[in-house]
Amino acid sequence: MSILLIVIHVVVCIALILIVLLQTGKGADMGAAFGGGSSQTLFGSTGASTFLSKATTVAAIVFMLTSLTLAYVSGGKVTKSVVTDTKAPIEQSSQTGNNATDTGSKSE
Repeated sequence: MSILLIVIHVVVCIALILIVLLQTGKGADMGAAFGGGSSQTLFGSTGASTFLSKATTVAAIVFMLTSLTLAYVSGGKVTKSVVTDTKAPIEQSSQTGNNATDTGSKSE
């Protein structure tokens, strides 16, 4: 199941990139907003919601759903760790004298 989700996720990623790159920028119609040739449109200078903008919305929703599903599926796996097989190193106690730990002043 995770292989299918990964395939869908990659296909949606590529489609989302292509859909966004095919769209024209909002700056392309700025001349129409200030009295250019097509400023008398019914929906204004931006126009109606195009097929590409709807496809972008659908692809973004599918991308988010597959991302969340993949995160949920991969988070539940319990794998054996290499760290649990190794033993902790043994600490050796160092022998220190009183002179090494005594930092106070000597009383006379």
